[in-house]
Parts: sequence; C-alpha cells; structure tokens
Amino acid sequence: MGIIGWIVLGGLAGWVASLIMKTDKQMGLVLNIIVGIVGAFIGGWLTSMVMGKDISGFNIESFLIALLGSVILLWLVKLVRGGSVKE
Repeated sequence: MGIIGWIVLGGLAGWVASLIMKTDKQMGLVLNIIVGIVGAFIGGWLTSMVMGKDISGFNIESFLIALLGSVILLWLVKLVRGGSVKE
C-alpha cells in the first residue's frame, strides 16, 4: 500500500476511533490521520504477535486492525492525560 493509501486508511481509522472514544471534538483531521497511522502500526504489531498475520492492502481486515490499534492508542493517551486528548 502506498503513502496515499496509508493516509486514507489512517484518516478513516483515526476518525472512527475518535468517534468511538468520544474524542472527535478535540481532534482535527491531521491528528486523526496520525492516530490512525500509529494505530495501524500498533494493531499490525499486535496482530502479528497474537495471530502471526501481517496487514497487507487496503481492505476491511486492514481497516479493522488499524481501528483496533487506534482505539488502543487513544485509550492509552486518555489514561495518561487523565481523560482528555488535546494537542
């Protein structure tokens, strides 16, 4: 997947994760993309550790793995910052 694909997938995953974690009003487009891309790496790492599977391509499975990682990332940030995700 190229850089544009990662940005699109990251943006979507970060946005949906921010809706799930109720941090959407505090985050903008760029932060959603960053959370999604970092979340994709976290989700990919966890998936490869637990299931021995890698993320490849732009598909539902990759999106769900990126979403899982993004939700975990936002949960950790909220935990560290005491309930708010602000830049």
